[in-house]
Amino acid sequence: MKLLQLRYLVEVSRHGNHISNTAEALHTSQPGISRQIQLIEEELGFPVFARKRNRIIDLTEPGREAVAIASRVLADVDNLKRLGQEISQRTGGTLAIATTHTQARYVLPKVIERFMHRHPSVELQLRQGNPTQICEMVESGEADFAVGTEPTQPFPGLARLPCFELDRSIIVKAGHPLLKKRRPTLEDVAAYPIMTHEPTFSGHWKVMDAFKAAGLTPRIVFGAVDADVSKTYVEMGVGIAVMTSVTYERRKDTGLRAIDAKHLFPSSMVSIALRANSYLRTPAYDFIRMFSPQLTREVVRAALAEQVESAPAAAGITQR
Repeated sequence: MKLLQLRYLVEVSRHGNHISNTAEALHTSQPGISRQIQLIEEELGFPVFARKRNRIIDLTEPGREAVAIASRVLADVDNLKRLGQEISQRTGGTLAIATTHTQARYVLPKVIERFMHRHPSVELQLRQGNPTQICEMVESGEADFAVGTEPTQPFPGLARLPCFELDRSIIVKAGHPLLKKRRPTLEDVAAYPIMTHEPTFSGHWKVMDAFKAAGLTPRIVFGAVDADVSKTYVEMGVGIAVMTSVTYERRKDTGLRAIDAKHLFPSSMVSIALRANSYLRTPAYDFIRMFSPQLTREVVRAALAEQVESAPAAAGITQR
């Protein structure tokens, strides 16, 4: 049994049981993956994947457990590599962080500045995506941990450590009529074209749910990928934007104004997501502590240990 075979099992499952998509993602051949899967199934003595006319359609029941075990084995191999880095490169190595635009642009810069000052030899890598994509990066081992708000799907194999909440504001152009309202209502806000995050961000469905609960159907101009795009179009007069308050910078956004909207829209929780059985090097613990002081090494380890207890079942669910 080879690690490559285990990786193919996990990756085919992660890519929706499509060998062609897996081969493209791994830059290898479909026949090569098929052959390795066949070999490991022969060695195991049972089919990992259910097939119909030689086409993989799903995992078998024992296959789900096999993929869960393979995921843990591969994660432990990665942990061994990180342990080696910890010993041989105590002041170096890399730290890959997956995060969203809002965190990378407005929240993380000061943390990164402090981290780079303390760990000048560590190569820091930022990988951006929406909340679901960054969790997928952690799940696949592409990133050490993720910093972002709630994803649109569950990730049972990841431990989520809450850090702080992000409140929302209504961003308008200077002189906008809403500024005359002392405490705007949802009806007041819905009277104008609105820009908000695209549906893959929790901010979008939290805003839409608030309107829906009030029986309102706002006119959404478009869902922007990031706050900077929304602010550009607000300044052009296209509409107003509902965004996290941290994205409004009074000294820089001189043509815009922010209206507190905590009473209208729920906040989003920013969390750090880690693989349940991941091994974290000292620089990773330091970064997490800088980002959220209450997340000490002991707190993080306890959260990971608690998550590991449910990891066998969780890993099987994640791969479906």
